[in-house]
This record gives sequence, structure tokens and C-alpha cells, in this order.
Amino acid sequence: MLKAINTEESEMLVIGIAGGTGSGKSTVVRKIIESLPKDEVAVLPQDCYYNDNHHIPLETRLKMNYDEPKAIDWNLLTKQLDELREGHAIERPTYDFLTCARLPETVKIEPREVVVVEGILVLCDKELRDRMDIKVFVDADADERLIRVIHRDCIERGRTPKMVIDRYEETLKPMHELHIEPTKRYADLIIPQGGNNKVAIKLLTDYIRTLLPSFRNRQ
Repeated sequence: MLKAINTEESEMLVIGIAGGTGSGKSTVVRKIIESLPKDEVAVLPQDCYYNDNHHIPLETRLKMNYDEPKAIDWNLLTKQLDELREGHAIERPTYDFLTCARLPETVKIEPREVVVVEGILVLCDKELRDRMDIKVFVDADADERLIRVIHRDCIERGRTPKMVIDRYEETLKPMHELHIEPTKRYADLIIPQGGNNKVAIKLLTDYIRTLLPSFRNRQ
């Protein structure tokens, strides 16, 4: 059940959206953005905050485990979220999945009424979790997630189907069971059927709108 939130304590609503790789998190984020007036949502994807490993040889980087909490620069993510909450713009890092390294370019993110922190592991870190007003876990069957991962990684990340399946069996599946699935217990809302659950997504987006001062003022 979604909890009651005192939005008078903060002018910013922080939403955490977790779930397995290929579960439909991006669809949920897109629906949140579409449900609100333009430019009211800032997104901090966990994938932009992988540790900066450019100093490590490429061959080694390609073999590293990127599906465990220690692969993420939690300090930077938490620091930049705090800066947004304090009303300051940030320079969000960018990441190259082909070379598994942080890029020199950054993206300027301005404070917004809603900040979405999205990624497979975002409910793992207590410091980050404690800053979230709403915590969501997007759930989907393992077979559906694997199909989406194969499609995404082959098109966007230059991998072959065999590479994706091998990685799923060796890393994604065990890391999901060890680190991601257990974070369901922290969620205020679990969305089954991933991004296809239109009813749950509408309930979430309607709830978010009722919490925003700008929305209430228009009523």
C-alpha cells in the first residue's frame, strides 16, 4: 500500500524505481514523465553512476561484474541527489557500455518537482533508500526479462545473443536472486507484469500527481 507523505516538508518528491534487468522500469519512468506537465521530472539512471574504471585495462573491465552493489558509485549518486534537493543543478555523469567506462561528457540536470532514481540496484543502498519518498519495484517473469535483455543488448550494446545468454546465466540471474529480488521488501508498491501493467502504473501516476503542490494548486 502506498504511504501517506507530508509534501510540505519538501518541495521535491523523490521516487525510487527498481526491478530486474528488462523488467520494464524504463516504461514506468516514461509513463510518469508523460503523466506530468513538461519539465517537472528529472531522472537519475543508476546506469550513469557506475564506478569510474577507465584506468583499468579494457579486457579486465569487460569481465567485471556490473550487477552487484559495489559496481555503483553510491557516494556520487547520493551527493548529487542531495544537491538537487537543495535546489542546485548537477552535472550528471555519462557511461559507455561498449567500453565499460565513464565518459568525460556530463549532462546538466536542473532541480524539478519530481526526481526519479531508476535502476536494478537502487533499493540496495540504505543511504539512498532513506532519501526516497516512494519506493517502487517493477516485477516481471524471468523469461520475459531475458527476451528484453537479448533485444536491448544486441541492438544497443553490440553483443551477440550467445554473449547475452552466457552473461545472463553466469551473472545476471545469480545477481538478481542475491541482490535485486530481496529488495522487494523495501518497496511501497510492487508492479507485477512490468511495464505492461497499465492499471498499476495509472494508480502510481495518479498518486504522484496528488502529492505535488503545483497539481493541487490547479484543482
